[in-house]
Formats: sequence, C-alpha cells, structure tokens
Amino acid sequence: MVVEYNSVYDELAQFLASLSPRKVLAYKASPKSQMRVNELLEKNKTTGLTEEEEKEMERYMTVEHIVRLANALQRLESK
Repeated sequence: MVVEYNSVYDELAQFLASLSPRKVLAYKASPKSQMRVNELLEKNKTTGLTEEEEKEMERYMTVEHIVRLANALQRLESK
C-alpha cells in the first residue's frame, strides 16, 4: 500500500500549476526580495548566517522550489 503525502507546499504548487502558464512563468520575486536574497547569499559566503537568517533563506528557497514545481506540473499536464 502506497501512502501519498501532500504537504501544503505541494497543494500550493498544484494551485499555481492550475493558473495561466504565462502568469506562473512570469512570476518574479520583487526587487526588494531579490536584493535580500543576494545579501543573504553574500553574507553566507563571508561571515555566515544567523539562525534566523538561515530560516529566512530556507523560506526563499522553498518559494523558488514551489514555483519550479508548478512550472514542471504545467509542462506535464500540457502533454
């Protein structure tokens, strides 16, 4: 027996995949968010991140992963 696990992130990715492909593909983080990610990446290379900054970076990475997953789901569903 296979148990399927759907996290809230999976549900969000499926929702995004149901949107217009153009809207999902066009999604970009705001310039402010992009700048913050760049700051965190640079700080990680130089002095390292605090525990709170690591959590913040994980959230950004999770959002990126969800958007990529939604794009992949759209490609699969369009075949």
